[in-house]
Amino acid sequence: MGKEKVHDHAYNGGKTDGETGGKTDGETGPAASGTAPVGTATPEEAGAALGAEIVRFSRLLAAWKQRVKNEPCAAERILLARLVTDGPRRATDLATEAFLDLSTVSRQVRSLVERGLVERRPDPEDRRGYLLSATDAGHEAYLEFRRQRDAKYGALLTSWSPEDRYQLIRLLIRLNDDLADFAHEHLGASPHPGTAVEQGDKYA
Repeated sequence: MGKEKVHDHAYNGGKTDGETGGKTDGETGPAASGTAPVGTATPEEAGAALGAEIVRFSRLLAAWKQRVKNEPCAAERILLARLVTDGPRRATDLATEAFLDLSTVSRQVRSLVERGLVERRPDPEDRRGYLLSATDAGHEAYLEFRRQRDAKYGALLTSWSPEDRYQLIRLLIRLNDDLADFAHEHLGASPHPGTAVEQGDKYA
């Protein structure tokens, strides 16, 4: 099988020679046959390439969201998703679980309450505090966020083969699991129980 280094692969947008038109008629090999390319990368090479692509992905995604009208900010989606999937929470608990500053949570919760998506009620265990919970409108907004998210990424991957889509999901789940373990072991973050789908639902 042909081999390509990870840094060579990255320069043509992740496409093999066959996908970019580099192969001529009659040539054979992984790219020409549609077989996934096989390559190797040291941890240093993989770290450099992955870091660059994550930054690129984040910038492209941010630019995409700026062009979508009425798109709620990421913090709002995360907080609403937490309240829908996990139930009533204190603002301090939300901040810890969502890895957000308490000031950010307070600001976004105020907006969600004003729009009727979240409500405050006295905490039965501490009358000086409040519990936050999603309203019926908040539940529907969360489901709409999910529908929009799933449709958006589904449309993005229509040109991919079923095998490539499967491999993308499989490897991204593995990467996220390792990131969650690293955050728990080295940064003191709470562990992430539940399946990958359940964890993803908490972030809408």
